[in-house]
Amino acid sequence: MSQSKSQSTSQLVESSTLEANSDPNAYAVQIRGLNYYFGQGDLRKQVLFDINLDLPKGQIVIMTGPSGSGKTTLLTLIGALRTVREGSLKVLGQEIVGLSKAELVNVRRNIGFIFQAHNLFDSLTAAQNVEMSVELLDEWGDKRQKAIEILSQLGLADRVDYKPSALSGGQKQRVAIARALVNQPALILADEPTAALDKKSGREVVTLMQQLAKQEGRTILMVTHDNRILDVADRIITLVDGRLETDDNLENFVNTHDPKNLDRRMFMM
Repeated sequence: MSQSKSQSTSQLVESSTLEANSDPNAYAVQIRGLNYYFGQGDLRKQVLFDINLDLPKGQIVIMTGPSGSGKTTLLTLIGALRTVREGSLKVLGQEIVGLSKAELVNVRRNIGFIFQAHNLFDSLTAAQNVEMSVELLDEWGDKRQKAIEILSQLGLADRVDYKPSALSGGQKQRVAIARALVNQPALILADEPTAALDKKSGREVVTLMQQLAKQEGRTILMVTHDNRILDVADRIITLVDGRLETDDNLENFVNTHDPKNLDRRMFMM
């Protein structure tokens, strides 16, 4: 990383830190000095290095970077699916470093997860898969209505009673997305949410996410290699070899990256 890029990222982090300290309630996620390792003893390997990052409420942030750079690891740490041992990680105002397993479960109740694997229950219908998320909040009375509403928003009104075996890959992914969004979580973490979707379906999904962020103040962190959806992002952060390399808006991101890989026409609505 060049000295100018390093200085730029450092300045962004420093400025963000000052803002965060002045109004911590404005942020869904605040990370300071986070390091993470896999393995033990001689096999111990550091995979994240001194991560400092703020995610303001209501923003859509896209995280990109080469495969193996630590993007999914960082996403799962923010989602309280892994245990943080070094640094500070606040999620929705709560420091999660040092929390018990039961306390981490409570943190996850306010987070919507969308991962590459659908993880649907084959024995349940699309609606029933979504209803399971509603049951986590003990709101059983209108769970089917909520499931049908969100599935309809995602173009699956005629598939609510279909089981996963009768759905296409893209339809399964939309059910998984509906399951993540149905409880209107304050924070949504998405790992390649459009990977199994065609251009039209992918656009519909990210447009819905954009509406949630702007109209309802949801915060969305999305890992993606899909250049077609970068235009919905307020910020694009780049993780390379476990380090936060850049933190830009779309215009700067396009201007500073390889034009052979980034075509402006990809970003048109």
